[in-house]
Amino acid sequence: MKITLFFLLQLAVSAYSLLQEFCVTDLSLPPTPAGYQCRKPSTVTVNDFVFSALDKAANTSNSIKAGVIVALDTQFPALNGVGFSIVRVDFAPGGVIPLHAHNANELLVVIEGTLVAGFIFSSNTAYYKTLRKGDVMVFPEGLLHFQVNTGPAAPPVWSASTAKTPACNYSPTPSSATTYPRL
Repeated sequence: MKITLFFLLQLAVSAYSLLQEFCVTDLSLPPTPAGYQCRKPSTVTVNDFVFSALDKAANTSNSIKAGVIVALDTQFPALNGVGFSIVRVDFAPGGVIPLHAHNANELLVVIEGTLVAGFIFSSNTAYYKTLRKGDVMVFPEGLLHFQVNTGPAAPPVWSASTAKTPACNYSPTPSSATTYPRL
């Protein structure tokens, strides 16, 4: 009887979530393991569905000469529950996003300029290419990847991830067996 009741409750919750058209982040409540709770639809405005910070360049005056503007569900409430995030990355000349991996797939779109981007496959093979304005590259989940600005300008890129809060793990010492690009 308890098992049947459990499954009926799960079915009711699942059906409710299918009927729910959106789940805007309620920052007044603490996050749960499943994410933020939803605000009441009566408190939601169109501004919850618009993020207006990707038009400004990120601060690149740091050791890697690159900066990031992040749009997660805490900054962009309508992303709550949709399962992706977006960031803007800016590179000063010589800027680099060092080898790192995510718990999600990533899609990189070059908005202006050129940069070298690539990833390292599990066989220790590096796949890399010089990307130009309008180019798009996919970084598969869990694979080490990087971006380097080799040009004189500061190219912005947009990156979308298939995780609402993509974890970023940097690689301090890459494998010595890997064939790296000569930039």
